[in-house]
Amino acid sequence: MPEGKKQNINIKIAGLNPIPLQIEPDDEQMYRIAESGVNSLWIKWMQRFKGKCTSEEVMARVAFQFALHYAKAKKLNDDAENLLSEFENKLDELVVKNVK
Repeated sequence: MPEGKKQNINIKIAGLNPIPLQIEPDDEQMYRIAESGVNSLWIKWMQRFKGKCTSEEVMARVAFQFALHYAKAKKLNDDAENLLSEFENKLDELVVKNVK
């Protein structure tokens, strides 16, 4: 498909009505992995919290779990970006010293 052309897909989460989305065709696998991850955890936790939590409460826990994963991944990414920036600055200093 030409770049920029969107593809229609439906994401099914927690047995609810499908969510229609328009995505880049190259991104479909990422969307399917996310869909599978949410559903897998929701099913597992529905069994774990059976009789203790509603479906909505379980989904709130699932959402929080994925938000926590996102926050941790963002921190790791930010830390790596800062480390690379510091490294680049030190490398620039060394190159400038050796050029003089």
